[in-house]
Amino acid sequence: MIEVEGLQVPRGGFALRADLRVGPGEICAVIGPSGAGKSTLLEAIAGFAPPSAGTIRVAGRDLGDAPPSDRPVTLLFQDHNLFPHLDLRRNLGLGLRGGLRLSAADDMRIEAALAETGLAGLSARRPDELSGGQRRRAALARALLRDRPVLLLDEPFEGLGPALREELGDLIAAKTAERGLAALMVTHDPDDARRIAATVAPCLDGRIKGARPTAEALDRPDAALAAYLGRR
Repeated sequence: MIEVEGLQVPRGGFALRADLRVGPGEICAVIGPSGAGKSTLLEAIAGFAPPSAGTIRVAGRDLGDAPPSDRPVTLLFQDHNLFPHLDLRRNLGLGLRGGLRLSAADDMRIEAALAETGLAGLSARRPDELSGGQRRRAALARALLRDRPVLLLDEPFEGLGPALREELGDLIAAKTAERGLAALMVTHDPDDARRIAATVAPCLDGRIKGARPTAEALDRPDAALAAYLGRR
């Protein structure tokens, strides 16, 4: 589903270099320290960080110079990116209609997405009336409403306690498998990868060299990943 080959993305004083494949129904965790280029990979796939070389394909389609709005991907930001002055109905509605001219059928889809993510009955609430976990769920509901085959997750569990991390992780894993999505999840935490990711792609010193099965990558890491994980 996602194919990244020979990618180079200049950012600041370095260039991210990446080669990676993620199949449908699969979650791949991109693990590494801050500043290594993890989020840059997501931004490049979403169309916000132009590469200087390489290709990005989704379902065989070369995205080339396609603008972000024309890419079959949804980027779920770390800060959930909900508009504070809009209620959940309109926040989710933006995933369907940029001008928010919502039909009765759109409202039915919004209510279904809220129910699907455990937020039934909360469509009239604004983000400041929700808990942190509920805001993350609302952002995921909007992402699912967009119905794109690729889901990009930038630190989706940052700032959540253990119970909420597990709850949201289970929800993401279930929806990814159910819809056959290809998902890339940026994280610092190997436990997040163990919980829901099929594969792990280390991002170290601005380089991503493919992915390995999660247990294999974390239980038998190469020297660079072992150093990051604090192992000898």
